[in-house]
Amino acid sequence: MASALTEKLSRLVKEMRGQARITESNVQDMLREVRMALLEADVALPVVRDFIARVKEKALGHEVLGSLQPGQVLVSIVNKELAATMGEGVADINLNAQPPAVILMAGLQGAGKTTTTAKLAKHLVEKRKKKVLTVSGDVYRPAAIEQLKTVTAQAGAEWFPSTPDQKPHDIAVAAIDYAKKHFFDVLLVDTAGRLAIDELLMAEIKDLHATLKPVETLFVVDAMQGQDAVNTAKAFKEALPLTGIVLTKLDGDSRGGAALSVRQITGAPIKFAGVSEKIDGLEVFDANRHAQRVLGMGDIVALVEQVTKGVDMEAAQKMAEKLKSGDGFDLNDFLAQLQQMKQMGGLSTLMDKLPAELAGKAGQVDMDKAEREIKRKEGIICSMTLKERKNPAIIKATRKKRIADGAGVQVQEVNRLLKEFEQMQGMMKKFKGGGLMKMMKKMGGMKAMKGMMGGGMPKLPF
Repeated sequence: MASALTEKLSRLVKEMRGQARITESNVQDMLREVRMALLEADVALPVVRDFIARVKEKALGHEVLGSLQPGQVLVSIVNKELAATMGEGVADINLNAQPPAVILMAGLQGAGKTTTTAKLAKHLVEKRKKKVLTVSGDVYRPAAIEQLKTVTAQAGAEWFPSTPDQKPHDIAVAAIDYAKKHFFDVLLVDTAGRLAIDELLMAEIKDLHATLKPVETLFVVDAMQGQDAVNTAKAFKEALPLTGIVLTKLDGDSRGGAALSVRQITGAPIKFAGVSEKIDGLEVFDANRHAQRVLGMGDIVALVEQVTKGVDMEAAQKMAEKLKSGDGFDLNDFLAQLQQMKQMGGLSTLMDKLPAELAGKAGQVDMDKAEREIKRKEGIICSMTLKERKNPAIIKATRKKRIADGAGVQVQEVNRLLKEFEQMQGMMKKFKGGGLMKMMKKMGGMKAMKGMMGGGMPKLPF
């Protein structure tokens, strides 16, 4: 949905450049493009009709103010309505209950309930500082209970044991009793799913809901489901009083229609989105920010949050001081930079949050190839001894052969990395003592920079 809608709207903005006002004709042109993009994204037809009607009503006769163009105004209206359709802003999870606050996870098999349960546990432990217990009521899928045990340990929460020969009702009663006696703040209950809706599934989850009286009943839905998500959402809405939605696999090759359809069909807010397979790959869903990403405006706030979370600020400060002095930059520092990149989620994850225009330019680079290259470089440096990393000049033919064999690469790749490092090291030395400023003066760069910045040059820290 994101790429199709972005492309169509960008083309329309260019076509409408110079027009003085929004008219019936140019609104119709835009709505035709938006309608096609939404249908291609598997958004449910009733949702598309309602969305188009709201945009048309707000757009017609809208004056174009100041330097804005009709296309830009229309994009702004579409952005607001997309956010409104997905719920506007952030819907916080409700934990206002006598402990333990019970959260029931519902959804079809394969939607990612078990992994999402652990991700939510990690979120509650780390962000909300809660003592969390998880339990599996899925007695039909042999590996489900063990899977929850494994991912709960990774999340830093506690797991309550259950076995396939128990009844889900009995598991729920035992788990809530244990949670009360051991003073847990939150009990997360993973339930069984099916490949399709059936009476047994619905009867079981209704019974669990009546037994547990959860403060939150979260419907976990695969963002790649498209139209099928609507039918699933309707069935669960009829069976349970849903309080929120968790969209999984939002980072996958998804057309994204579920984000619009499920919210409108259930009336429940989207509270979380799964953005990677990692245990910390769960984001609080912000409808306004997601609408901007759909329209190719990027999500700079999420980008900053991701970078800040992944960066060791103390290590970054030390590296900044080292670069400023121009001394001692070695292969250990080079390796640290590569590892910081991995901690930030990799190049492709960062790219997803850039505005479409910037992402398009950067997209000319093969990101998968670039990430493989980073891993190879990391492997080569890790195959070196500490002495070799500190003093790369000692790495001659025999050492290169040993390093290449250890990293599983050709000697030429070791040579390439050492050459890149030498070039970077030479650049770092230019930073020392204002060397960069002297170099820019020689190139006439100071005058050019002043012109670009309107004559105002900030004092640089070197």
